[in-house]
Amino acid sequence: MGLLLAVVVHAANVHDSQSAFRVIKQLKYRFSRLVKVIADGGYRGDFVEKVKQAFGWTIQVVLRKDSNKGFQVVPKRWIVERTFAWFESYRRLSKDYEFNTDTSETMIQLAMIKLMLNRII
Repeated sequence: MGLLLAVVVHAANVHDSQSAFRVIKQLKYRFSRLVKVIADGGYRGDFVEKVKQAFGWTIQVVLRKDSNKGFQVVPKRWIVERTFAWFESYRRLSKDYEFNTDTSETMIQLAMIKLMLNRII
């Protein structure tokens, strides 16, 4: 559905794959039925094994095919891209206005709350 499960905002000098474990750790006690996490190619390697050992979850890395040129829809990854597109309609999230990462996380959570409320109204 593309709904937010957890959010971590970090400095730009930290690669997403290095902070991914912080996001996964937030999910541990919140979603007991979680078994598989889908990730893109940037999360291959040690991260997959680290999550498997710590939580028992499987990380499925979805890669695009190198044989295709140009844009291509990658299974499941379009859901994440659509969620990011939803955030672009919020002015505070379309540009980097915040100085504090906690404030950025809060703005993302507020935007998702508004999106979910709009669905039930």
